[in-house]
Amino acid sequence: MNKESVLIVEDEEKILRLLELELEIEGYQVGKAMDGKEALEAYQSRKWDLILLDVMLPGISGIELLRKIRTKNTITPVILLTAKGSVEDKVSGLDLGANDYITKPFQIEELLARIRAVLRMRPAAPSMEAEIGGWLNTADLKVNVKTREVIRGDSHIELTPKEYDLLLYLLKNKRQVLSRDQILGAVWGYDFQGETNVVDVYIRYVRKKLEHGFETPLIHTVRGVGYVMKEAK
Repeated sequence: MNKESVLIVEDEEKILRLLELELEIEGYQVGKAMDGKEALEAYQSRKWDLILLDVMLPGISGIELLRKIRTKNTITPVILLTAKGSVEDKVSGLDLGANDYITKPFQIEELLARIRAVLRMRPAAPSMEAEIGGWLNTADLKVNVKTREVIRGDSHIELTPKEYDLLLYLLKNKRQVLSRDQILGAVWGYDFQGETNVVDVYIRYVRKKLEHGFETPLIHTVRGVGYVMKEAK
């Protein structure tokens, strides 16, 4: 069985070395980079199963590097390593599509648990729709996972990065009823500390954009449980 691969992007050498040793002991293949430019080259050199990304980097910042990655890749999980109290970086990272974050200093056992949790949430295999030109679809809605295009009927729909992540998660799990906790963990990360109604707020945003000018709803509320994407009630 192939080992899962992790790219560590960290400019503090002692932390980088510690993470490298711990991950190798756990059986991961490890790559490493100490600045944004080196990290971008390492990211482009091969396919990674997960990226540990320090926010404070020389050259290209971790947030800017995440932005570059997410313009072309919405699949590879990213866990941010953030400084204590850097709320703005955490919010920016989650909005740009980070899967989770952990605040320094951290316990290595907690980080390893977060890595395992994020890796478990990856799609087991690309769907047939995704293999054909990168498109996922339901009813008259199409989403291109390579270009992040969202089209319903003949209309192109503009979504924010977080709205897109939410829609993609619902679409990948269409016809499955998803609880608010499941959605929160998958789209915002289990350690999200914002408003508890964030899922409902973003569902409302996405619904408004998807349903403008269309009669048929695609995202349905299951009272007391959560939400499901399906073609009809």
